Amino acid sequence: MTRSAPDIAGWRDWFKRFARLGYGARAVVYLLLGFFTVSAALTTGGGGDTKDAVEFITHSTASAILTPLLIISLAGYCSWRLVQAVFDTDDHGHGPKGLAVRAGLAGSAVTYGFLLLYTFSLWWGANLASGGGSGSGSKESFAAAAAAFIGAGPVSLILSAIFVTVGAAHIWKAIQRKYRDHIEASESIMKFIDVAAIGGLCARGLIFFIIAFLFLRLGLAGQRGEASLADALGFISGLPFGAWLLGATGVGFVLFAVYSLSEAIWRRLDVDLD
Repeated sequence: MTRSAPDIAGWRDWFKRFARLGYGARAVVYLLLGFFTVSAALTTGGGGDTKDAVEFITHSTASAILTPLLIISLAGYCSWRLVQAVFDTDDHGHGPKGLAVRAGLAGSAVTYGFLLLYTFSLWWGANLASGGGSGSGSKESFAAAAAAFIGAGPVSLILSAIFVTVGAAHIWKAIQRKYRDHIEASESIMKFIDVAAIGGLCARGLIFFIIAFLFLRLGLAGQRGEASLADALGFISGLPFGAWLLGATGVGFVLFAVYSLSEAIWRRLDVDLD
């Protein structure tokens, strides 16, 4: 049974709102991450990662409302990234470059899928704890399973190559201002978006390069382990003028949060699955 045009249009409008919630969730996560990183720079700490941002939300006084909303929003972002990758909604094509971009979109879906599962495990564990059960088991078992997979030696080398590619794509997107192709805003607003997008994308790209280096070092040494965002921030803090570099990275994360928020509001979402 074929659906009528109004039914299809209604589904697409609903999915667009779902995807915009996802961009908003990414903005909140990176805003908190930027705050943690700048705070760490001021106290010569090593920063945190996206899981710390999620834990901050799930442990807040409004967690009963914010955590389910974050779960729904992250699900929206993962779904949209998969739609972008599979149905090529942004017309990247089937050439090597287009397939690489679409693979990056699929990788983004997987990455935020892990964050979604982590958020759900915290929320589910908190509910079990409030009901008299043990809430730490689900969190620890999920973390152990993820670490066992990521920590494998050959996987580290593969992940290193992926992070180099994604990092280069972020910086290329910033320098060429390719993000403008997908944002519908007035030129006066775009001037502010340019600052946030270029600063945020470059900061995130450099972090991906550092994570790639850490994975490469593990893989070449044949060591088991993982390279996370927190490890990358710790690496930055250990460099000469590390506190200043860490603070600049935190500002970059805040800019990326602003860029994500602009995408939640003004990004063109072409939900054409035909």
